[in-house]
Amino acid sequence: MASLRILMLTTFYPPYSFGGDGVSVERMARALVARGHRVTVVHDENAYLTLGGELRGDAPEVPRNGIEVIGLRSRFGPVSNLLVQQTGRAVLHANRLRQIVADTRPDIIWHNNVSLMGAPGILGIEAPLRVYEAHEHWLVCPTHVLWRHNQKPCESRQCLRCVLAHRRPPQLWRATGMLNKSLDKMDLIIAKSRFSRDKHRAYGLKQDMEVLPLFLPPLAAPSATESNETRSGAPPVHPRPYFLFVGRLEMIKGVQDLLPAIQRHGQADLLIAGDGEFAQTLKEKAAGNPHVHFLGRLPPEKLTAYYKSAIASLVPSLCYETFGAILIESFRMGTPVIARRLGPFPEIVGAAGGGLLFETQEELVAAMAQLQNDKATRARLAAGAQSGFDALWREDRVLAAYGAAFAGAARRKGNPALAQSIEGSFIAS
Repeated sequence: MASLRILMLTTFYPPYSFGGDGVSVERMARALVARGHRVTVVHDENAYLTLGGELRGDAPEVPRNGIEVIGLRSRFGPVSNLLVQQTGRAVLHANRLRQIVADTRPDIIWHNNVSLMGAPGILGIEAPLRVYEAHEHWLVCPTHVLWRHNQKPCESRQCLRCVLAHRRPPQLWRATGMLNKSLDKMDLIIAKSRFSRDKHRAYGLKQDMEVLPLFLPPLAAPSATESNETRSGAPPVHPRPYFLFVGRLEMIKGVQDLLPAIQRHGQADLLIAGDGEFAQTLKEKAAGNPHVHFLGRLPPEKLTAYYKSAIASLVPSLCYETFGAILIESFRMGTPVIARRLGPFPEIVGAAGGGLLFETQEELVAAMAQLQNDKATRARLAAGAQSGFDALWREDRVLAAYGAAFAGAARRKGNPALAQSIEGSFIAS
């Protein structure tokens, strides 16, 4: 089986990452290394720090697992990112990127949310195969999230007013056709859901996109110690029945809508796992509500137990996500979800038959009551969640689809030798 040289470019990568896209890139890089490929990840440390990210002193070191990781940092800090944002080019890191490409001689350059790495300019870097993966809606939205005027989901384009409402400087290069010309050089552009693909198309993207979802590895078998704890009746992670929210605490994630719902439901608690700029506001809103508990940011191994014991995971995002990793994290544990009927969530929940959807507070409260009190319905949705994960979002199945898509792109480009090297190389041995 061929070992490919893969260069992954991304603005954010753990620990210089807010989550989401950075975690997805890391997960993909690990999966590729596990399949024998040589993977180099280049990310921009300044971007994370400029946007308010902090490196916690008590945070464990991120294991590299055979991945070569290169963090770019300029002594000019925020100025470097502003130059990229305004020019669409890697102004201060251009020479360094050229040297990295020359040193790695990649078979595949894989762009992942490279907005503050130097895009769209860096999309022109030559490689036998060039791929762009749209973890957000940056290709058609200067604010990345299609959140109009910082108030509601975008239904019509008013980009200048919107970026000013988000307190970001306008990007004049977006009116020049620079991005469209750069995207024409891509051999494959990936959307994370049919919804995201269709939204890109509706907002003017001319290039075709292939839908390839997020994935998770299957759960590892429990250790002997964990099995013994289970048999001996280890104490539950929470003393009362509960619903679970996991994610970054921002207004657009919609957690504020869960607080009155859990109060009205009154039969269970709400556990909130995550942190972010909206955390203090949420805590103030929840003050005096004994049903709401903030867990802070938890490592994956601790989250697993919370998913497993939850009545359901709650996914109330107010904005248009490109996918929704929390849904499949919950599905992997056989835990159903209650998600807002928005964006890709109906597509994902419907594909698995693993949850309920809501639009109004009344529907949310009714869904919570149904899953807590109707054991047969919860069991049916839990089974759908588990089988849906195994069929659609398990690592081996999704990686095989990636391999087929990459091989097809290489063949369309007229590189049958590369296509042959790719075929089968994304499948675990």
